[in-house]
Amino acid sequence: MTDPTPLPVTVLTGFLGSGKTTLLNRLLKDPALADTVVIVNEFGEVGLDHLLIEAVEGDMVLLSSGCLCCSVRGDLVATLEDLLARRDSGAIAPFRRAVIETTGLADPAPVLSAVMSHPWLGTRYAIDGVVTTVDAVNGEATLDSHVEAVKQAAVADRLVLTKSDIADPAAVARLTRRLARLNPSARLLDAARGEATAAALLDSSPYEAGAKIPDVATWLNEEAFRDRADHAGHDHGSGPDQDRHDVNRHDASIRAFCMATDRPIPVAALDLFLTLLPSAHGPRLLRMKGIVRIAEDPDRPVVLHGVQHVVHPPVVLPRWPDADRRTRLVFITRDLDESYVRKLWDAFAGTPAIDTPDRAALVDNPLALPRGNA
Repeated sequence: MTDPTPLPVTVLTGFLGSGKTTLLNRLLKDPALADTVVIVNEFGEVGLDHLLIEAVEGDMVLLSSGCLCCSVRGDLVATLEDLLARRDSGAIAPFRRAVIETTGLADPAPVLSAVMSHPWLGTRYAIDGVVTTVDAVNGEATLDSHVEAVKQAAVADRLVLTKSDIADPAAVARLTRRLARLNPSARLLDAARGEATAAALLDSSPYEAGAKIPDVATWLNEEAFRDRADHAGHDHGSGPDQDRHDVNRHDASIRAFCMATDRPIPVAALDLFLTLLPSAHGPRLLRMKGIVRIAEDPDRPVVLHGVQHVVHPPVVLPRWPDADRRTRLVFITRDLDESYVRKLWDAFAGTPAIDTPDRAALVDNPLALPRGNA
């Protein structure tokens, strides 16, 4: 029998040598992942050999933790479909969640889009969160040299700092500041201090099973954006060297910002916004998530989750998680200025704003907003 509850999917990413496999090995020993299917590219690359105890079938093995480990043979979508078919038929144990480990050079956006955009998989799987490992020893140089590493950090819900125990403390401090600027809403966990536990890494999105109401404040981490704004005009560093290390050409193209409003938005206006923004600027919209107060049903908020040109079907919560009933939207963009997104939102949300573009003009020409930096 098919389970109607979407299965949470955690995407584990990070650059080559950043400690993804070490973290995965540690997590798989936690009872919280006992009913998990782990999807990897090749068994030989992952280094889980000491955990393998029984081959289930060709591209699938059973781990000593009780997890299933599946190797991607070709298309990820085909692998996800096959796992569901085996689960539904009883050929394999009814796993409760999935973890996808990407290759070190992978852009995580296509992985997220593959789950979110598929008409059937999108009803059976739900992105629970993105966990990105960052090497404290080589992290600065990696971010300087590889735009893929910057994107991996920018879209994360959880950033796991690895090897901090053998890294230079000053370098760790610079890297931590840089990651906070790059992705203010992500929770930073230090693996060497034992902070990267299953409890801290899993269930980082509102896609909770059952009737549990998500902690939206934690998921959006709006406070982190306020803290950044409060410190924007103050120099807490040690001079020019800090600026040179904290920001480089890749980082400068990434923007993270949060928008909030008390004004409810009509469903039709929200639908138009969610259509026009990804259509006009999808490649630059690395990640979007938020909770929206709908004018037609203000007591039941809508949760949004988007990656580039794909927006996951909105999830309606039965009630607000706390007393804060504002609409809050978090965006991670690349080469797309905050003002452009804000103006488009203001145009359709009916929010008064300076220089808001004409709404009718935007409907006729969704590319009216500039595609690059001002």
